[in-house]
Amino acid sequence: MSDLPPSSTIGIFDSGVGGLSVLRAIRELRGDVNIFYVADQAHVPYGPRPLEQVRGFATAITEYLLGERAELITVACNAASAAALYSLRESFPEVPFVGMEPALKPAATLSGSGTVGVLATPATFQGELYASVLERFAASVTVLTSTCPGLVQRIEAGDLDGPDTRAILEEALCPMLDAGADTIVLGCTHYPFVIPLIQLIAGPGVKVIDPSPAVARQADRLLKEARPAAKIADGLSAGRVQLCTTGDPAAFSKLSAALFGESNPVSQLAWNKGALCQVEM
Repeated sequence: MSDLPPSSTIGIFDSGVGGLSVLRAIRELRGDVNIFYVADQAHVPYGPRPLEQVRGFATAITEYLLGERAELITVACNAASAAALYSLRESFPEVPFVGMEPALKPAATLSGSGTVGVLATPATFQGELYASVLERFAASVTVLTSTCPGLVQRIEAGDLDGPDTRAILEEALCPMLDAGADTIVLGCTHYPFVIPLIQLIAGPGVKVIDPSPAVARQADRLLKEARPAAKIADGLSAGRVQLCTTGDPAAFSKLSAALFGESNPVSQLAWNKGALCQVEM
């Protein structure tokens, strides 16, 4: 168990560094809470994996985070949300969960052309969650999609604006733009880290929707409901951040500092018979 002090703790997990975009948004809104972040880099990316396999990873990581005193779990991964959010809520009914879903509702409202592009991984598009969002909020717009093959891996490698990353995004975006898309929805938590490049390719007239701030607000609301008497530190960063990875801690530390903007301790986790355990350094 970690040595985080006994205050409100939010658990966050993703297949890699993508969920740091959500961590950053939560940190900006609730600097008083402790955050325990798990990056399952041993299995990154989740997007192309079978939903049942991702569901197993998500359940085991949730159990680990609850063991670390997490009071709220943020599934900061669209693929894991699509695969596991419903089952997690059923398996852990006492735990509040915040998941990711493509922001088609605001996109449909903002779009002037009536054509919206969604960038996400295959697992996100295959899940019931996306189908539900599409049915509820996208009836009035044309939705174009791309799975951006290889983009998560480029971001995991720290390549946010190189020629390979640009080529992937141009292949995804150019057909959407040619079809009149004026709003791009980011359906993967890795993708906010390449918003500058997306905006450069798409042009200033195209709106790019990052769901992280809305997810942070939902986490804040649920945490206040769970602990109505808890004090908020008025924006002060009194809480601590503990990062964990099932990959290389040194590489994750370097990349997370570049993406997140602050250095935090990184612990190594390992999978053992379907469960997570901490590796003694």
